[in-house]
Amino acid sequence: MGKVIFLDVDGTLVDYEGRLPESAAAAVRKARENGHRVYICTGRSKAEVYPYLWDIGLDGMIGGNGSYVEDHGHVVMHQLITADQCRRVVDWLHDRKLEFYLESNNGLFASEHFAEKAQPAMREYSRRKGKADADSITVAAAFPDMIYGGELYRDDLNKVSYLLNSYEDFLETREQFPDLENNTWGGAGETALFGDLGVKGITKANAISSLLAYLGADREDTMAFGDAKIDIPMLEYCAVGVSMGNGGPEIKEMADCITDSVEEDGLYHAFVKFGLIEN
Repeated sequence: MGKVIFLDVDGTLVDYEGRLPESAAAAVRKARENGHRVYICTGRSKAEVYPYLWDIGLDGMIGGNGSYVEDHGHVVMHQLITADQCRRVVDWLHDRKLEFYLESNNGLFASEHFAEKAQPAMREYSRRKGKADADSITVAAAFPDMIYGGELYRDDLNKVSYLLNSYEDFLETREQFPDLENNTWGGAGETALFGDLGVKGITKANAISSLLAYLGADREDTMAFGDAKIDIPMLEYCAVGVSMGNGGPEIKEMADCITDSVEEDGLYHAFVKFGLIEN
C-alpha cells in the first residue's frame, strides 16, 4: 500500500463556490493509479458529496467532521446525534428564532425561513473568501439540493448548522448543549456567521484513526491537506500536513508545508512536490 491521503473539500479539493479544478481531479486520479489511497475528509455529509466528486475516483470519505467513515461503500463508523438531542436542538433554535439546516447522509433539511434569512450571511462568507461575485451568490446556488418542508425531528443527523444573529447566540447554545460538540464557522469569535452542533468528541483525527485501523494502514504513511481551523487536528495527526495557500493563518502556522491556492493548482503542485505523482 502507498500513502493514505486525506483531503478537505471546500477550499482544498474544490474552491469556495464548489468548482473542481481539472488539475485537482487529475492529481487524485494519477495518485490512485500510482497505488495511493485518496479519501475526502470534510464537514459535509454524504448527501453533499455530489457525483462529480465521486467521479474522480475517491476510495471513500470521512464526513460530518469525523462522525462518518466509509471505504469503497462500506460504512466503517457512523456516530449520530440522537433523536432526543435533535428534538431539543430544533425546539431551542425555533424558540430563539435562529434559522438552521440539519445535515444528514439522506439530505440537508432546512428550517422554514433559512433560504431568506441566510442570504446576507452566505454573501458575507463569499466576500471573506475573496469571491468577486459574492454579492450575487444565492442560498440556492450554495446549497442546490437543500430540502425545504421536510421532517425536522430526525434520527439520522451528523450535524446541525445554524445562523447566528449575534455571537451571544453561539455562547448560549453552547451552554445549553454541553452534550454536543459546539463550533462556529464563517469567521472567528465575534465575526462568526454560523454555529454548528455535532456528536461530542468527534474530530477528523479520530475518524482517520478508525479508518487506518480498518485498513491495517500505518499513521506514518498518511498525508492531510486542508485550509481551515477545523482541519488542524487532521494535519496534526497525519505524518505530513499541508495547508492550502488560501488557508487561514492558524493552519498555515502549524502546517509542515504550504502549497498554492485551490485556483492556482495547489493540490496538483503539492502532489508533485511529495512524489505522489509526476508532473
